[in-house]
Amino acid sequence: MILPLTELQIPLANSAESAERDAWDREHAWHPFAQTLEREVLRPLSIARGKGCWLFDREGNRYLDGNASTWTNVHGHSEPALNEAIVEQLDRVAHSTYLGLAHDPATLLSKRLAESSPSGLEKAFYSDNGSTSVEVALKQSLRHWQLMGQSERSVIVVMEGGYHGDTFGTMALGADGPFTEPWRRWSFPVRRFKAPVCLECGGEVLHATDAESLDSLTRILQEEKGRVAALVLEPSVQGAAGMMQQPPGFAGKVEALCREAGAHLILDEVFVAFGRIGSTYVCASEGVQPDFLCLAKGLTGGYLPLAATLTTNEVFDSFTGPFHEHKTFYHGHTYTANPLGAAVALRSCELLEDRISSGAVAKTVEVFGRVVSETFLDHPRIRRIRQRGLTACLDLCPESGASFPHESRFARDACLEARERGLLLRPLGNSLPLVPPIVISDEEISFLCSTALEAIEATSY
Repeated sequence: MILPLTELQIPLANSAESAERDAWDREHAWHPFAQTLEREVLRPLSIARGKGCWLFDREGNRYLDGNASTWTNVHGHSEPALNEAIVEQLDRVAHSTYLGLAHDPATLLSKRLAESSPSGLEKAFYSDNGSTSVEVALKQSLRHWQLMGQSERSVIVVMEGGYHGDTFGTMALGADGPFTEPWRRWSFPVRRFKAPVCLECGGEVLHATDAESLDSLTRILQEEKGRVAALVLEPSVQGAAGMMQQPPGFAGKVEALCREAGAHLILDEVFVAFGRIGSTYVCASEGVQPDFLCLAKGLTGGYLPLAATLTTNEVFDSFTGPFHEHKTFYHGHTYTANPLGAAVALRSCELLEDRISSGAVAKTVEVFGRVVSETFLDHPRIRRIRQRGLTACLDLCPESGASFPHESRFARDACLEARERGLLLRPLGNSLPLVPPIVISDEEISFLCSTALEAIEATSY
């Protein structure tokens, strides 16, 4: 149900106070992924409150969160059960170090993650975000091979088009482009294999082929025989690449090649886990057994920064030995396993399990796929649609069918048009992702798609 504004009692800011705070933001805040020259065009909205799938600015204007707050929101904003989990934990302790101490929220969360993930992933190492979860997996894999007397295993293999974060290690894994190019000279080399081709929308696979991709990977593994430490893969959907899809079963084929090569498989499910593709984990639903599973974003339901790197007892045991041997994993974060984050993550996992087992997530995915297909298919300004689970991406084009010039900001301008109509989206180049909270209603799905279409049609070029 779309809540009327009158039910939410949003405190409105007076115009003078609002203008003053906007000025302070311009003077002192540096926003991520934002070109400072365009600040006046892309004026940041000051969000005052959220409820369900909606965000409200300090003037009381309402916006559907069509970006799920950068793909994190699972149960909606201000979900009572998650609020309660944080308040209950806040009455106990907000934070205590995880260095040499433990606490129940992290203990219980570790047990739950081990039980819900593929068998064998028995150990959880906590950090703060998706980038750090992948960094942890990289460091643990490389160090594991050193401790096992196989230091020659130092090569990392990744798939083309990948995005694993913005820290130096994860930038090395990422695709070439403006996000990574300025820092390439400081990156370590990796081997890249071709991505498969897949186009799925409305629950139907329209086109798929992975033979060339797997041949490319096989050649690399043969060329680097005995030297590959790990392969890092975003399974099912590469989010930041534009929701680029893999054929069903592809991750399992990659796993088989890793096993044959004796290399670790690191699955980066930061984006696709926790209901985004319809299941808790892609690897579990596809019967894939990774050596490392990287989780973040939806782990806390979009409430607090928390990440987890799950791995096996075999990896964990390789770090065990007398202190003087320095087998300790020398890595950590000040707020590792923060009790508030762990408590809300635990409650979020419980809620999501109920939504998945009841069939609610599957129903939402079915409606989302159908409405996306019905709304956007064959539109002259949309070259291609990719939709899987609760992810979709519209590749935009001029009505002539040609591509937009590189400097075109059509998708950005379409997002501004959408914002004027009460919908928040973020572009990826000249593609437009639609990534709503997992709990979005049928009525809200209709609003999301119809408003996005209106915005696209209203945008000039």
